Amino acid sequence: MKNIEQTYKIKAPINKVWQALVDPTVIEQWGGGPAKMSSREGSKFSLWGGDIHGTNTKIVDNKVLEQNWFSGDWVEASEVKFELSSDGDTTIVKLTHTNVPESDSKDIDQGWKDYYLNAIKELLES
Repeated sequence: MKNIEQTYKIKAPINKVWQALVDPTVIEQWGGGPAKMSSREGSKFSLWGGDIHGTNTKIVDNKVLEQNWFSGDWVEASEVKFELSSDGDTTIVKLTHTNVPESDSKDIDQGWKDYYLNAIKELLES
């Protein structure tokens, strides 16, 4: 199993970045839809029509979103953690994705960049 760590600086208020992570309407705007998502701890979610799915395991509004993630035919969940902090008019997002199957780790690492966090950055900075 592999771990992935990435950090992003997004020129947008922290509440807007948070909304892009937990509001299905905004998720669909950056390309993660069809999406089912809630900012409620213990709630189930799915992105890309169920290609990615799991449970929100810990939520601290505008600060921490932790999820267990399943992709494809994974039998064991990976763990995703988004940590948000503010630096003036910029939000810093630290992503930690643990327990990623070795065979999928390269694609998952690149997928965060291509389809998830850079997509959020592009939407919020436009």
